[in-house]
Amino acid sequence: MKHSRKNLVYHELIGLRVRVVEHIDPSLVGVSGIVVDETQKTLLVETKEGRRKRILKEYGVYEFRLPSGEKAIIRGFEILGRPEDRLKQIEKTRR
Repeated sequence: MKHSRKNLVYHELIGLRVRVVEHIDPSLVGVSGIVVDETQKTLLVETKEGRRKRILKEYGVYEFRLPSGEKAIIRGFEILGRPEDRLKQIEKTRR
């Protein structure tokens, strides 16, 4: 399945560029870089400076740059859970 705005929440986010647009923690707003790890509740983002920031998914709004170059805005609660569990959700809705 190719990345698109509509199906991004069902994809692996590792390797995508991300920017924090809004977050409950104001020090995280504007953080950008590449997602290097993803857990059920967090994203680990490596910034240009080589620093790594662990960000709670649930409390933010994120702008992801897809491989095609287009941008997608995603609310954190939409990407909660492990990628494999998010894929299972799509299978349940098809039944």
